[in-house]
Amino acid sequence: MNTKPWNFTFLVAFSLAGPAAFAQNVQSAQKAIELERYSEAKRSLLAQSTNPDAAFELGRLYQKQAKADSAAYFFNQASVDPKSPKSMVAAGRAFLAQGKRVDAEIQFDNAVKASKGKDAQILAAIGKAYAESDVKENQKGIDYLNQALKVNKKDDAAMLVSLGDILQNRENGGGDAMNAYDRALRADPNYLPAYYRKGQLNVRSRNGGEALSNFEKVAQMDPNFAPVYRDMAELYYYAGKYDQASSTMKKYTDMSEKSPNTQATYAAFLYLNKKYPEALTQIQEVLAKDPNHLTMNRLQAYTLFETGQTEQAMAEMDQYMKLAGDKAITEDYVYQGKILTKAGRSDEGIALIERAIKADPSKAADLQNDLASAYILKKDYGKAINVYETKLAAKPELADQVRLANLYSINKQYQQADSLFNVVLTARPTYAAGHLLRAQVNTNLDPETKQGLAKPHYEKYIELSKAEGAEPDKFRAGLIEANNYLGVYNAQKGDKAAAQTYFQQVLALDPANKQATEAMSILSGKKTTTKAAATKAPAKRK
Repeated sequence: MNTKPWNFTFLVAFSLAGPAAFAQNVQSAQKAIELERYSEAKRSLLAQSTNPDAAFELGRLYQKQAKADSAAYFFNQASVDPKSPKSMVAAGRAFLAQGKRVDAEIQFDNAVKASKGKDAQILAAIGKAYAESDVKENQKGIDYLNQALKVNKKDDAAMLVSLGDILQNRENGGGDAMNAYDRALRADPNYLPAYYRKGQLNVRSRNGGEALSNFEKVAQMDPNFAPVYRDMAELYYYAGKYDQASSTMKKYTDMSEKSPNTQATYAAFLYLNKKYPEALTQIQEVLAKDPNHLTMNRLQAYTLFETGQTEQAMAEMDQYMKLAGDKAITEDYVYQGKILTKAGRSDEGIALIERAIKADPSKAADLQNDLASAYILKKDYGKAINVYETKLAAKPELADQVRLANLYSINKQYQQADSLFNVVLTARPTYAAGHLLRAQVNTNLDPETKQGLAKPHYEKYIELSKAEGAEPDKFRAGLIEANNYLGVYNAQKGDKAAAQTYFQQVLALDPANKQATEAMSILSGKKTTTKAAATKAPAKRK
């Protein structure tokens, strides 16, 4: 599930005209905003907030932080001359920040009329206003930027990045957005925001190689551009490169501004990496400074659940849901359901998860796993099986086949489990864990080890443990189990030498292994006891 508390909006500078000294200060603040050093930018801008340029940038800064009223206040502060097109743009942005689109459009139209539609910078500034707003499907922003490019008579990188920003928020607009960013780089091959945006768009389209290439280009152009390291860390995480992800995220947090939002980003990353105790420490530090931080309240409830603190998780989730109101997301209801189920209120919890699936069918495939887990926790294996059978009927997935086969086994439907593991291993014959699981199922189909049904599967597991690149530590427990079984099987068949060889393999891995030690003692004649002791099958898997 996706619970990321950050977005990747990159602010491209637009400055109202002003004296050179003020312009330089404003440009420094704009750069700080790009680097997400908001406190630094705020300190600089507040010191000169009576200047329209600074007030305008403060409006953008607060809009970036989703503080609509503060954004509107400073945009209005920048609107000092009601007859100036630039002031009209600022006034329009004040309305847009508050969601008053009609009022904003009137101000923008007036700005265009006042500049006679011939000022490319005014047209671009209006387009940028839409690009930096929450408005997603809007043709007006696109029209203003295209008009700005036409008036400008040549491509402008900043204008094209703003155009791409609007396009990528449209349904199926990714291709058009990428074209805009490519045009921006043809206009200015060194325009960093275009590379950054391309990388982010590559991530969305699951083109990891291109994303990394663009992010590395950004880091090469400006090694101090902290946000790109955060994006790279996320990319490494989803590629399964967890060590690189952690070191890159650490680089981001070391380089970026020490603020609750930066710490919140790091906390969320730790949560995604399942480093729950470390995440909880960071989350609680953020909440000590910002008790109403929505995402941290959410993740605190999630993380308390993941660390087994169910009662506290339930209390925090109740508090979070009150705070979130209509901002609660589908995953919130699922987690609330999981918490209730773990707390013994299974029927309530399962009902919540089922309701979430019905409310958001697009996430049904992922959420069905949570529903099945809730049924498993309730020990209602039949219904958990039904969930996976329904899911697989819609879309066969190897991982779900493994989960269903395991459930069949838990529910003592061993024949069905064996058949499904056969399907899995036909598709992936080198899936070592699958051979071990199938062997365990067959020990239940042949509890006295008379037929040796598990024998070929344990033998295949041992074979795969010796394959190039196999990690010994991951195979150790399975090898002890497999060799013990094969030792018992051969002892029962009267092949004493073969049995001893297998038990010796067990003792090489686990010198204190009780079953192998006793079996070897009996087979070597050092201990006399019932013959069954040396030929007792390993404990059946449940």
